[in-house]
Order: sequence, then structure tokens, then C-alpha cells
Amino acid sequence: MLSVLSYGRLVARAVIGGLSQTDSRDYSLVTASCGFGKDFRKGILKKGMCYGDDACFIARHRSADVLGVADGVGGWRDYGVDPSQFSGTLMKTCERLVKEGRFVPSNPVGVLTTSYYELLQNKVPLLGSSTACIVVLDRQSHQLHTANLGDSGFLVVRGGEVVHRSDEQQHYFNTPFQLSIAPPGAEGAVLSDSPDAADSSSFDVQLGDIILTATDGLFDNMPDYMILQELKKLKNTNYESIQQTARSIAEQAHVLAYDPNYMSPFAQFACDNGLNVRGGKPDDITVLLSIVAEYTD
Repeated sequence: MLSVLSYGRLVARAVIGGLSQTDSRDYSLVTASCGFGKDFRKGILKKGMCYGDDACFIARHRSADVLGVADGVGGWRDYGVDPSQFSGTLMKTCERLVKEGRFVPSNPVGVLTTSYYELLQNKVPLLGSSTACIVVLDRQSHQLHTANLGDSGFLVVRGGEVVHRSDEQQHYFNTPFQLSIAPPGAEGAVLSDSPDAADSSSFDVQLGDIILTATDGLFDNMPDYMILQELKKLKNTNYESIQQTARSIAEQAHVLAYDPNYMSPFAQFACDNGLNVRGGKPDDITVLLSIVAEYTD
């Protein structure tokens, strides 16, 4: 079963190419979401936009479009904790804050920080860990503001080339930066990073820019050149084309994840760290594919 969620204006105009600095039009993101849970036979999508232990959100505000992905740390399952609860609650809290206008477009780290501290103060105990990536498009300034903690991330593609990308944050091999809530008394025994440790960036975007935001299930199985090959199939900027391309990318990553003979980016990274590893990396996969378009509300 494959599930695709779409958000944004279905009819949006986008212009490929450069723009003058006097462009006064508001921008928006037209976004399609697609993903697989690691155990896809149980169904891809959980309640609250969760693919397995991954979670995501897409929210619209009059000042900005905001989206995010999070990857729950699966090791908590060994202690009887559902890893998707932490990542899912984190993303739903981010979404609510955006819809309530409790954010500043130029400060995505602030969205992550406020959400995380709400989880810490939750009256209902919540345990777990998660990576997180937040992407904000400021409609009027035409700037993309990002915050990435861990090994989820984003690419910005223009003219068939990657012009911006997030930096992966790892403590050591296969141990990404992560937000965590530990049981009382065990705080020091659980790896936990501050949301302020997230790598942040801001840069101008153009109409027609492609933004791909995803969890490590995509990036561990598909190198940039494969992703760019799939993005070439995006012949126009209508929603149906974006949806089809998002589906194609997620499906290819899912197939490669279970290929034992494929030298995946994850396997290459493992070899670089002295491990004899080959094949894809079975994992939850979440893909948000967006195109910068003219806002037509």
C-alpha cells in the first residue's frame, strides 16, 4: 500500500529561471508527501502523518509555508516504548504552533525548541528520541530558513543541480544528533542534544526551485545523482507531476533498501568507518517534495 498526501495550492504557477530583485509576488510551496514504513505490510501511514517511526507535517500560515520531518530512534522499542510516539508528537506540536502563528519564519530553530520544551512539560509522560528537520519559506522575503538536527535533511535543486543542502550531524557512525526525553533518573544515560545544536541556514529561493525534505531512509539508500535523475521526470509544476515524482523517489529508495548487492550510501559510509557492509539499509522512508510557486490565495 502506498499513501501520498498533498498540500498547497493544486493550481500554482511557477517560473523556471531567474527573477529580478524587485519581484513583489508572494511565494508558496506546492508539496506532495510519500513514504514507507519499514514493515510496509502493516500499512504505510499511521495517524498523524507517520510512516513507521518517521513523522512529518506540512502547515500553511499567512506569512509562511512550513514543513518538517522527524525520525524516531528505533532502539526505544527494546524498552517497550513506541518510537513513533515521540517523533509524531514532536511534528504535530510544530504543526500546531505554526497554525497558531506562534513562530517567526526566520527562526525555525525556535519552532523546534518551543515544541521540544512543550513535550518536556507534557503532563502525560512521553519517552523517546528523534532527529528533526524544519524548512520554512517566508512568502514575502522569498527566503528559505532551515534547521536540521541529526541525519534527516533537505536538498534544494535548481537547473538540475543541488544548490543547497543540509549538513548531516553525527556523534559517531550511525549515531545522529537527536532530541530525547529519558525516564526520570536516567537522563545522563540517554543521548540527548539541545535543539539549539541544530544546524541552521537561510538563503534566497527562486520560482521553480525544487526542495526535497526527507528522513535518512532516503539519503542512506539514494545518492544525489539518483535523486537528480528522478527529479528530471518532473516535467511541469502541477500537483500531479509532483505527486508522481515523490512516489517514484520513495519507491526506488524502498527497493534499493532491500537489495543485498547494492553499494548504498549507508554501506559506503560504513566501509569508510572500517565496517564490511554491503547492501541497502532497510528503514522507514519519508519524502516531502516541494516546488516554489507563486502564491495565489
